[in-house]
Amino acid sequence: MSDWYYSNTVLLQQTLTTVLMALSIQIPMRMGVFSFAGIGAFGIGGYTAAAAMLHLGWATLPSIVLGMLIPGIVVYLLGLIIHKLNGLYLGMATIAFTLIVAVVAVNGGELTGGAAGLFGALGDLTFESILVVTIIVIALTQLTESRGLSRRIDAVREDPELANAMGINVARYRKLSFLASGLVGGLAGAITTLLRSTITPAEVNFHLVVLALTVIVVGGTRSWIGVLIGSIVFVWLPTLVSFVSQWEEFIYGVIVVLAALFLPNGVLGVVRDLWHRVRTRDVRVDDAPPHSETVEAMP
Repeated sequence: MSDWYYSNTVLLQQTLTTVLMALSIQIPMRMGVFSFAGIGAFGIGGYTAAAAMLHLGWATLPSIVLGMLIPGIVVYLLGLIIHKLNGLYLGMATIAFTLIVAVVAVNGGELTGGAAGLFGALGDLTFESILVVTIIVIALTQLTESRGLSRRIDAVREDPELANAMGINVARYRKLSFLASGLVGGLAGAITTLLRSTITPAEVNFHLVVLALTVIVVGGTRSWIGVLIGSIVFVWLPTLVSFVSQWEEFIYGVIVVLAALFLPNGVLGVVRDLWHRVRTRDVRVDDAPPHSETVEAMP
């Protein structure tokens, strides 16, 4: 077991950072906000943490905290501007935001390292510390999936007008979703960068949007468990099937289409449906009246 752990530590760390990155998109999606601003936050967080360590000489923890707060503020301010947009228009606006982050990084001079990026920002991070951070984020996410808050979030997503009529401040929820997206995305970017010790503008591109969306659609959009399932599948799939790395984006696109057609609620939705059927069948069996045979007397 220990040999397997040490030989796969990098993949385990990548799985956790992928979970955090995908959550930065899944959280606003659960509120009906089709936003990819979390990917832009990923880039800002990575550059902020690397710059804090290289230019300011900060330690790992304060660099990560700054890499989380700065994109959180930036994405929240973005949300104040575009929170009234919906659907495709909102998605395109947030993708444009991610592309702008990459352009700013290329033209950032010494601060961002230009097109070459920043190198040498290696933090003292372990799998255990990343696991603790991920568990904390998941625990906070689980609070939004609890009965009371989950019902309000579902109402905001499914019928905003009805939610407003019920006294739910839809605009506040949408704005807070941008804040949460920025914080979690920035955290993912900061941790990923300090693990790799480098970040370049090429890493903050549309590929991350495709990866995060694929993880969410295949795993399931309604819960962090779906994000975890999708992250495990797409981090470990290239190691199991060697040709995947050569056709990665094509295969991801095919999987997304197939999942949208045949798994509208993701793998998690299939598992929940099967579990519900099993429980329903058990209840029916338990509630069924005992079979009694009547023996008629022979004349």
